[in-house]
Amino acid sequence: MSQDLDRIDRAILHELQLDARLSNTALAGRVALSESACLRRVRNLENSGMLRAYVGLVDQSMAGYPDNVFVQITLKSQQRDDLAAFEAAVAELPEVMECYLMSGMSDYLLRVIVEDARDYERIHSNTLTQLPGVDRVHSSFALRTVIKRTEVPIRRMGPAR
Repeated sequence: MSQDLDRIDRAILHELQLDARLSNTALAGRVALSESACLRRVRNLENSGMLRAYVGLVDQSMAGYPDNVFVQITLKSQQRDDLAAFEAAVAELPEVMECYLMSGMSDYLLRVIVEDARDYERIHSNTLTQLPGVDRVHSSFALRTVIKRTEVPIRRMGPAR
């Protein structure tokens, strides 16, 4: 659920998405607010859940995982308990960076990071096919990343303050 944001809230979110290490003083200067008003707005964004966390982005390749594999998984059953069992198990896999419940031909789409094809073969054989309820696994290696954004565009805007 998104909330109504004015241009200053949007500016704060934009700046923090670019650099979450900004001091409140620097952030206030960039969005043309006093430090106290800026801090109050940041706290409001945090308390509302709009601003969820501050993270450092690690270079995937430098961490030893240069390849992305997109994996479509179809389960034997789509009963609520079966979906929950799969989701709980897949959440424990550190190489699974994203998992989406899908409409269409497969039930789930995963982004798995790996060192190379051999590493993926190990994960495929020892882990993915052993997850609860898995019927089919279809994998595609990404050849190259074209776009990978971390900044979410902020669209909701309420009345100007």
